[in-house]
Amino acid sequence: MNNQQTQKITIEVNVNAPIGKVWKLWATPGVEIHWNAPNDNWHTTSAESDFKVGGKFLLRMGLKDGSFAFDHAGIYDKIVPQKLIEYTTMDRRKTITTFAADGENTLISETFEPEEQTPFEEQRKFCQGVLNNFKKYVEEAL
Repeated sequence: MNNQQTQKITIEVNVNAPIGKVWKLWATPGVEIHWNAPNDNWHTTSAESDFKVGGKFLLRMGLKDGSFAFDHAGIYDKIVPQKLIEYTTMDRRKTITTFAADGENTLISETFEPEEQTPFEEQRKFCQGVLNNFKKYVEEAL
């Protein structure tokens, strides 16, 4: 295990929406195709999710020009409605996403183990972009 693997990445976003709405738009299977991209050059072309403990998910993400794509897949380990989602990716990396109500706003925090092939900072920026895009999607849906 190299040094990058022992570090974890944490990203956060404060969404200007109540936790019930945030949770619904995050946890509803298939909705990810509308927001799961770090910027306008990317998109999620398919999204499958059996949103329950032990359920599997598969997101197909790629550059819109077709030059690169990958699958983000895993199994849900723990789900606490409107509070927590923990999952393990197919390559055995852990992710913990928390949701905290702050009045009419919701703080989302995600901590994950980075993969080996992509530089740490690139992974952090990519995932922060996805969270920022989710925030935009939720706030525009109000």
